[in-house]
Amino acid sequence: MARVLIQFAHPVLSKSRVHAALIRHCSNLNNVTINDLYERYPDLYIDVDREQRLLLNHDIIVLQHPFYWYSSPAIIKQWFDLVLEHNWAYGSQGRALVGKKMMNVISCGGSREAYSATGFNRYTINQLLYPFDQTAVRCNMSYLPPFVIHQTHRISDEQLLAYSEEFRLMISALADERITPEAYGQVQYMNDLLADLSRQPI
Repeated sequence: MARVLIQFAHPVLSKSRVHAALIRHCSNLNNVTINDLYERYPDLYIDVDREQRLLLNHDIIVLQHPFYWYSSPAIIKQWFDLVLEHNWAYGSQGRALVGKKMMNVISCGGSREAYSATGFNRYTINQLLYPFDQTAVRCNMSYLPPFVIHQTHRISDEQLLAYSEEFRLMISALADERITPEAYGQVQYMNDLLADLSRQPI
């Protein structure tokens, strides 16, 4: 089995409906660690040694956060800047993360159609996530398609429950290594795999 680390970043979790639900649905999964960055580091003072140990002890790194201004909350950038050190994560001697996987789990207010060449935001979600993709590749990791929840301001309780169950299914499948590169290499969003995945025997 693979070990999954969820790097969770929401600056005001008490006001979060979507991400709070997602976290609740995977809080008891085997081989899954939830690392709430804002809870642990409210002053943004990152414990680099601790975070590097967590990375070494996990196989799949999931960055879960709202999609703030086409990127992430500030603590994710702080985490990248401090934890992914030269000649540890990248550089001629930076081999600590070789073979690991990274992905984003994000929420955004716009529709999927709004994130397109002809849409309001002009670019797709995948294009806007290129800096994360390139960071993963620079650190010798594979970058997986994102799990995306659109139109969060209009989402019903029933839809949120469905998304939460899909998220739990995806995290479980990643830990069980049931999602293959051949499968996720064909989709834009990890969400697009989950209908077929739900029909697979566990």
